[in-house]
Amino acid sequence: MSTSYDFDLFVIGAGSGGVRAARVASGYGAKVAIAEESRVGGTCVIRGCVPKKLLVYGAHFAEDFEDASAYGWTLPGEPTFSWKTLIANKDAEIDRLNGIYHKLLAGSNVKLFEHRATFKDAHTVIVGDEEVTAERILIAVGGHPTLPDIPGIEHAISSNEAFHLEDLPKRIVVVGGGYIAVEFAGIFAGLGAEVTQLYRGTQILRGFDGDIRDHLAAEIIKKGIDLRVETNVTAIEKQGDGSLKLTLTGGGDMEVDAIMFATGRAPNTKGLGLEEVGIETDDNGAVKINKGLQTSVENVYAVGDVTDHVQLTPVAIKEGMAFADTVYGGKPWHMSYQAIPTAVFSQPPVGTVGLSEEEARAKGGEIEIYKSTFKPMRHTLSGRDEKTLMKLIVDKTTDVVLGAHMVGPDAAEIIQGIGIAVRLGATKAQFDQTVAVHPSAAEEFVTMRFPVGG
Repeated sequence: MSTSYDFDLFVIGAGSGGVRAARVASGYGAKVAIAEESRVGGTCVIRGCVPKKLLVYGAHFAEDFEDASAYGWTLPGEPTFSWKTLIANKDAEIDRLNGIYHKLLAGSNVKLFEHRATFKDAHTVIVGDEEVTAERILIAVGGHPTLPDIPGIEHAISSNEAFHLEDLPKRIVVVGGGYIAVEFAGIFAGLGAEVTQLYRGTQILRGFDGDIRDHLAAEIIKKGIDLRVETNVTAIEKQGDGSLKLTLTGGGDMEVDAIMFATGRAPNTKGLGLEEVGIETDDNGAVKINKGLQTSVENVYAVGDVTDHVQLTPVAIKEGMAFADTVYGGKPWHMSYQAIPTAVFSQPPVGTVGLSEEEARAKGGEIEIYKSTFKPMRHTLSGRDEKTLMKLIVDKTTDVVLGAHMVGPDAAEIIQGIGIAVRLGATKAQFDQTVAVHPSAAEEFVTMRFPVGG
């Protein structure tokens, strides 16, 4: 390792990708430092997927209480919900995880600077009132929610503020159609708020399989969410009683207590000093990288959401591993972005891996579609009107399963295992040869015998 610098590696940003890269590089013998201007753990742990899933768990209890009577349970009284208790318990868990990340870094001999770091030159960063040099620098600063430039936008919140609301809004509009919008609409509705979800496009979850999009839309409407597509907010006006008057496209309006935008994220590169160093970015401010995660400056690398490539925490972690293994471990490899399993923690949740039907058709060649829609077993007694959808996309020539998609309980847990099969190029015949786990929803993936379309 180099001795002419303060550190072999300096990581800017202590989120999931940065922490993984720092710890692994240190394990290979590098002298490593990391800087974080906020809380160690990054978006996912502090204000993203971890606290969000805790809220999803909380929101689902409303249905669980309702369904319990069908299974012989009688509650002593009407269940009551405390938003303040949920948020306080969520905050305590995030504090615990933040502490664990501190211990992980310390245990890995990674020096932590709890200050903002910016570039002075290709080998020097300014951290607080210090100048620190490093042979290599890794940018892992992530991204942040963006809000539209409309009148009254100062009255809106993003997902960051949603985690810290003092009270649960009685009436809330969630604007957007992606992961975050769909998930928070379900959270607020499950906890008792009157929820309207607005999306400017023709259907939520753009980029997902069409059947998945349509099925989930129908299910969340059943749960009482007022979903309006091809609709947007053009202005927000605060009323004398504290409520918000929203002007909608087409000239209509509505009155709510809160509005949350989940309409996009942008990389945290503003003010980082990239221009002075010559690090190239795209129009959105995302750092440009090659397949080796290198920026336009040879000794500077980038991973995670700051590259605006695939905005998923496990992807950032894998990229951090690839960087450390390649540069410091003598085990070079490149991140593959094919067949990445992912989940949307909507209610019901979505799990998906591989190609959508639309993507498979666009690639040409013949495909077969296998699809099953059914009532989950737990609702055969509860009587709840909820349906699960499972779908396989198969290459007719090779019999390889190109994509697997699901909407229904435990979708995230199920798709992780299916993701291994799809990643390894399993065929439909191999799915069929696998013995089903019965009774389970997952068995549908290995028991769909006849194509419903091609």
